[in-house]
Amino acid sequence: MGILKSSLGFLVLAFAFFLCFIMSTSGDGSYVYLQFVQQWPPTTCRFSGKPSNNRRPLPIFTIHGIWPSNYSNPRMRSNCTGSQFKKILSPRLRSKLERAWPDVESGNDTKFWEDEWNKHGKCSEQTLNQMQYFERSHQMWSSFNITNILEKASIVPNATQTWTYSDILSPIKAATQRIPLLRCKGNPQRQAKSQPKNRGKSQPKSQATTQLLHEVVLCYEYNALKLIDCNRTAGCWNNVDIKFH
Repeated sequence: MGILKSSLGFLVLAFAFFLCFIMSTSGDGSYVYLQFVQQWPPTTCRFSGKPSNNRRPLPIFTIHGIWPSNYSNPRMRSNCTGSQFKKILSPRLRSKLERAWPDVESGNDTKFWEDEWNKHGKCSEQTLNQMQYFERSHQMWSSFNITNILEKASIVPNATQTWTYSDILSPIKAATQRIPLLRCKGNPQRQAKSQPKNRGKSQPKSQATTQLLHEVVLCYEYNALKLIDCNRTAGCWNNVDIKFH
């Protein structure tokens, strides 16, 4: 009986240390890695519901945000408790962000930064304070120029050409030595069912014949220093051609 109690006590203690380790390596315990998300502005603007006179379909990938995430839950952490956005960014950093992280839908850069910090940034505040969050974002953007990486692989905006997921992923993977995640937007087209109802399997009412490249995601460990492979839980549709224009 004494041996059993000792074993149980050891297991409880080990589990407690494990929980402490998880909490300490994930900042505030709410996330385990970070998604650094860059968007292709022309696609963002095509699908925007905001007034068209304010849209800026810039021909370079721009920052959408750093999003604390968990593998067990594909949804990004958002609206956490923490410090609200403060207008403390230096003029030098603001100038850099105006190019790297513009609001391509409405033209209000500061409001965009505020929204991203309040929704996602403060979820990792114990690891990155507000200044560090935006400084690190610009460093990430500068480290791997997605626009140039694709251009060197002859993947440039073209209204008629299409690519596969692998075509676009491969040069980014080669440049970063890590697996990125691609996200797309598409317009499903209505399509009649091609098989009789008595076959037992209904065909989809809509099917995407092409999709538009929208975002490229690079993943970092919880402290935003080391690049890691992204876990492809969601993204572009498989076996559907990708347009980039």
